[in-house]
Amino acid sequence: MMKITRCHFLWMLLILVLLCFIFQTFVNRDMEPDRRRVPPDLSSVVSSTTRNRLSTDRGLVHTTTADVHTTTAACHPQSHIVFLKTHKTASSTILNILYRYGESRNLTFALPVNKHSQLFYPSFFVSHFVEGVRSGSVKEFHIMCNHMRFRKAEVAKVMPEDTFYFSIIRHPVTMMESIFIYYNSIQAFSKTHSLDDFLDSSWTNYNSSMPNNHYAHNNLAFDFGFDNNVTADAEDLEYKASRAVAAIEWEFHLILISEYFDESMILLKYVLCWSLEDVVSFKINSRSNKTRHQISPKTTEKIKRWNALDWRIYLHFNVTFWHKVDSLVGREQMKIEVSKLRELRVELAKTCLKEGRAVDPSKVIDAGLKPFQYGAAVIEGYNLKSDLETQTRTQCQRLITPELQYTQHLYTLQFPAQH
Repeated sequence: MMKITRCHFLWMLLILVLLCFIFQTFVNRDMEPDRRRVPPDLSSVVSSTTRNRLSTDRGLVHTTTADVHTTTAACHPQSHIVFLKTHKTASSTILNILYRYGESRNLTFALPVNKHSQLFYPSFFVSHFVEGVRSGSVKEFHIMCNHMRFRKAEVAKVMPEDTFYFSIIRHPVTMMESIFIYYNSIQAFSKTHSLDDFLDSSWTNYNSSMPNNHYAHNNLAFDFGFDNNVTADAEDLEYKASRAVAAIEWEFHLILISEYFDESMILLKYVLCWSLEDVVSFKINSRSNKTRHQISPKTTEKIKRWNALDWRIYLHFNVTFWHKVDSLVGREQMKIEVSKLRELRVELAKTCLKEGRAVDPSKVIDAGLKPFQYGAAVIEGYNLKSDLETQTRTQCQRLITPELQYTQHLYTLQFPAQH
């Protein structure tokens, strides 16, 4: 009996050793970097020299340990995202980044119903503005990023609890100059000859009840869902400004700054645990320099006073932005990564663009890539090189597709039966 027992024991020990070996083999395999996580989004677009400098893996440009702030199990690419798309803040470029990221990973967008391009802005957002909510045809939304007037309670009905909320703001002075050119047909601007003319008469002639006049007064505050009809002389200005700031800090994880766009993209890369190629971009919906105007110091002060609420919001988040840079990235590392981002953008322009840069809309050859023109602004577009390989052409085209066309493209992909 003892021999049988000892024999059984030896067999059990051998089997246990074999099981441990097999288990360790699977663990080691699972601990290897999941290379499938980064799709071949810009794989064949950049040159081998740039790929080597920016770190590559099998032809894919993506971040290494040095590029990502952490490679621990706690750092997982974020795919549940709400981006509050504000007006005239480079938000269309960020929209393109989010569209590309989501499309390349088959994520689901919270798109406006009935093929609209906006979530019924300027009305406050309501959950049924999203295609697939009322019908229940979509079980999980990943990204919401079209124009809306923000209302967190309604957004939360659509998006998962672990959603990352962010937005971007711009200096109210340059933002106002852009708004005046782009929305020159609204009632607030239509009878004025210049921005100064409007500012000199705004205190007496501005009518907040007229359609679309919200663009002319504290439009940032309006987009975030606050009352924008606050004047610099109002006794409760500071109170309303502090309430707005507190609400934004409570409801959003990150506020980016348009004036520091590249730094904003690096910061976004860190907090979302994305790669450098995920946040590279060309400017979308950007004006030609011939429709940009210099603002005098006197006009600057008028704008700050007229848009006093926006000015206070901007001042606060311009400070918190740099606090986040210092705590998450560091100034020196930020300079290194911004340099890499710009280098990658230049390389992509050389590879993708016929002229190597944006061109006047009249010179855009492909009608499907012509940017929408509005107001007195001249919105530039791009031409692709004609000799691009199929995969490269697809990747390059995503980088330059205007907002309206890309939105319709995604709608067709998500809801083919309604096309």
